Parts: sequence; C-alpha cells; structure tokens
Amino acid sequence: MRVVLLMICIVFLASCANQQCRESVEPETVVLRVERLEQQLFQSESVAEVKDFLKIHPDFAQFFLHSDQYPADSILANRMFGLIQNPSIDTLFQESLGAFKNFDEVVETLESGLGRLKTYYTQAPSPFVQTCVTGLYNDLFISNEHIMIGMDFFIGPDATYKPQQIPNYILERYTTEHLAASILQFISSQYISTSRGDAMLNEMIDYGKSYYLLSKILPCTEEHILIGYSEEEWVDIYQNDAIIWANFVENELLYETNHTIKQKFLGERPNVYEIGDKCPGRIGRWLGWEIVKAYAEKSGATVQQIMNESDANKIFNQSGYKPSGR
Repeated sequence: MRVVLLMICIVFLASCANQQCRESVEPETVVLRVERLEQQLFQSESVAEVKDFLKIHPDFAQFFLHSDQYPADSILANRMFGLIQNPSIDTLFQESLGAFKNFDEVVETLESGLGRLKTYYTQAPSPFVQTCVTGLYNDLFISNEHIMIGMDFFIGPDATYKPQQIPNYILERYTTEHLAASILQFISSQYISTSRGDAMLNEMIDYGKSYYLLSKILPCTEEHILIGYSEEEWVDIYQNDAIIWANFVENELLYETNHTIKQKFLGERPNVYEIGDKCPGRIGRWLGWEIVKAYAEKSGATVQQIMNESDANKIFNQSGYKPSGR
C-alpha cells in the first residue's frame, strides 16, 4: 500500500512540475460558500415540496428562475415539479452530475482567481455559489453576491440534449473547463476603465485589458481557454498573425467606427471570412490582447495602471506591437 501511495505522489508531483504557469501574484485566501441545489430540487416528491424549496432559496428563485415574472408561486412550483418528473430531464440531471463530478476543482480555480483579484482590488467579491439543473432554462447568473450555474448547459459535447438557442461554435465553450474563466472574466470586468472613443481600436484594447487581467488571476489556465479558442485555432492564429495584422492595417480597420464592420472582427462569428476561412471569430479581441501584452512588457505598467488607462491610442502607440511570427 505504501508503494502505491508513493507512486501516486510521484506522478502527482511530476504533473505539477510539468504544468506551465505564467508569472503572477500570490492569491489572498478566499473560501467560497457552495450549495448544490440540484439534489434538493430533484428529491422533491410533490408540488408543495418544490414550493418549499423555492421559499428556502428566494434569491435563486428570483434571479435564476425569474419567479417575479409569475403571477403566483404555485405556477412556478408546478412547472418545476413537472420538469423533474420528465424522463428527458432526468437524463440531463444524471449527465450533469457526471460532468460536475470534479466541480471542487472548478471551485478551487474560482477561489484562487478571486484571491488574486483581491491582491489587485481589495474590494473584489466572494460570491455565494449555487448549482442546479433546470431543463436548459438558464446557464449563468453572475453578480458580486451570487454565482448561479445551470449545470445542464455545461455537460459538454457528449450531452444527449443541448440548448437549441446557442450556435455550435459558441456551445463548444460550454464546458466545465471553460467555466471558471467565463465567470471570472465577468466579475473582473468591473475593474476595467472603458477606452474613450468609438473606433474599433478602443474596443479591441478594452477586450485586451479584460483578457490580460484574466490571465493574471488565472495564471495556470491556458490562454486559448481564457479566450475560448480551440488549441488548433490558437496555433493557427500565431502561424498567421502577420496576415491578420496586415489585414487590419491595410484595410484601416483600427480606426473604423461603423458598428456593422466592427462586429465582423469583434463579435461572435464562427469565422472571420474577410481574413480567411480558418480565422476564428472575435479575432479583433485577440489582437487587442496581443497589443496590451506588448504594452505591459514595454511600459512596465502595473496591472492596475493598465486597467485604469482609458487612452487606447496611448496603449497602442507605446506597445510597439508587431506580429510575433511564432
């Protein structure tokens, strides 16, 4: 038995040694309160018990299930009881439990990320985390007080039932692997000063600052996960970064103010066909991140200084950004 345990320790330490983490600060201690509501809800055996569940968890009922939109509590309770009686929903429930079997790891990532955010911003929150299965009704609710997670949205590519309203290229990011980064990007965005002006460059830099801060509070999460690209897309981008940059420069896109044109390069799309069939959507956000990285390295500015800088032209001009060609 001792030999087996020793081998496990050796493998664990080797995996830690091989993990590449970016330089960052030591996190403050954050311990999140977590409540797994799915078990409580699905153990209900009557409408009355569901109604009691909703009364015990009023914030969840209001913010995640929008109970205030129902004229009577009994209507929502009846709806939810009918839901948990549905065999298809039971499939979602069981698959959600499987997908979240390592949810403690997600919580630990959230705690360390929020802990690092507190080293930069002492007022950073420590929200109450709740999970549930609601028949693909709602995916996330995030505030400074609450993180509510619809587990059935994050089962992953093998889910029997998938949300019909979300395109497949976006749904690829609906996994537990992406969950902590998605939540922390939303929470940390409140500490970023918006750039002045309507040019595409301003929005690019704002997105870039968001990913830069996220990379600092989640230093052991791979960058392609932070921005939601696949590994293949990530490699391909860097192999073609000179082409991407040339397209922005030659077509004078940095100072474009037309909303429709900006959305082609910043918004959610499967691909930016204007650049190439394999160029993934949101490429302008990635380019903004590269510019912010270059500015941080060249200027030596602190994380807080970069987040507070609202002059996008200053960041761009002082970055000296050039494609890496890696």
